[in-house]
Amino acid sequence: DPEGNELLRFGEFGEQPGQFLYPTDVAFGPDGSIYVTEYGGNDRVQVFTREGQLLRVLGGHGSEPGEFDRPQALAVSPDGNRIYVADSCNHRIQVLDPEGRVLQVIGQPGREPGHLHYPYDLVLLADGSLLVCEFGSSRVQHLAPDGTSLGTWGLHGTGPVDLNAPWGIDVDGTSAWILDTGNNRIQLMDLP
Repeated sequence: DPEGNELLRFGEFGEQPGQFLYPTDVAFGPDGSIYVTEYGGNDRVQVFTREGQLLRVLGGHGSEPGEFDRPQALAVSPDGNRIYVADSCNHRIQVLDPEGRVLQVIGQPGREPGHLHYPYDLVLLADGSLLVCEFGSSRVQHLAPDGTSLGTWGLHGTGPVDLNAPWGIDVDGTSAWILDTGNNRIQLMDLP
């Protein structure tokens, strides 16, 4: 709360449902459900009630559709029907329904437009497109809802508009804020 008192805590170290190894991101469904990605052997998405009760586990370790290798980040569509997971070590974005069924796989390994190289974070924009922060390619890629690349921003380096191992991205309505981790700074770019 505003005074710093803990309001809720759930989970503990472990591999069982409701436990965590390395949680990496959290997102919220329109019904208040809480989605948490984790890796380190679990490589899954767990879904909880707003009170922290486990509802279901999505995925597990692997490279097949519906499986993950270091799910690093996620976003939930405003209607709650699409869960976007940055499946970083499989170099793709998986789109799931709330029950974990694969609706779409975006990207494949590579550095060409439309390909992904360690997607570490993503933001779902109002038009249904994605901004994807690629740790391995040191860029941000703008992807259409069908996965087509709409452009990239950044090159590997240390210059004013270069990126080096960007770790995260978020938007504030007019701008994207990029954690330019390898350059020890935060960069700001206009939204497409």
